[in-house]
Parts: sequence; C-alpha cells; structure tokens
Amino acid sequence: QVQLVESGGGLVQAGGSLRLSCAASGFTFSSYVMAWFRQVPGKERELVASISGNGGFIYYVDSVKGRFTISRENAKNVVYLQMNSLKPEDTAVYYCAARTGRGIIGIPDYWGQGTQATVSS
Repeated sequence: QVQLVESGGGLVQAGGSLRLSCAASGFTFSSYVMAWFRQVPGKERELVASISGNGGFIYYVDSVKGRFTISRENAKNVVYLQMNSLKPEDTAVYYCAARTGRGIIGIPDYWGQGTQATVSS
C-alpha cells in the first residue's frame, strides 16, 4: 500500500522558516520523481519543486527560487522541502507527490494528504 505522509507544517512569521518532510512507503522510492505542490482555496494546485530519483535534476517555480530547497534521502525514503524567508503568499496546503520516471514530475501517480503552512505578516 502506497503512503506519502507529510509533516512539518505550522504557523510562522514572515521571514521565518519551516521544513516539510514526506515519508514514503509502498513503492521503490529511488525510482520515483518526488515533488511538492501547494494549493490555496479557489486556486489550482501549483508545482513548487521537483527532484529526480537520484537528485540530479531539480526544478523550482520562479516564486520560490533562492528561498526553498528540495532534497531527498533515498536510504530513508524521505523527501524534504526547506522553506526560508517565508512570505505571507507562501501560505497554502503543501502536498507531497510521486511519479515514476525521470526529469520533472508530470501528473503524479501518488499524493499525500497535505500539510498546512501559514505565514503571518
């Protein structure tokens, strides 16, 4: 049974940091592209960052470049999103996602349940 379990969300002031974690199970983690998406009410889910199976290909949406870092530990089946210099507009539910293959994630095969990150001004 595939599971993606996110943790690390919370409330932080603008300029602060949060580290999201996603623990994966039920599939061959190192063979999957992993990604973080986010969604706010009334808007489409947005790809924030994506990392290939061996970590060699990383993508960030322009709005988070220089502030967010995606990484993974294949030995632990975990993917992280370090979020620094947070802004109120980063407030969203953050979802972990997985897709088999290479390069940038396309339409995910699996989704986590989401974790709320709220940035106060």
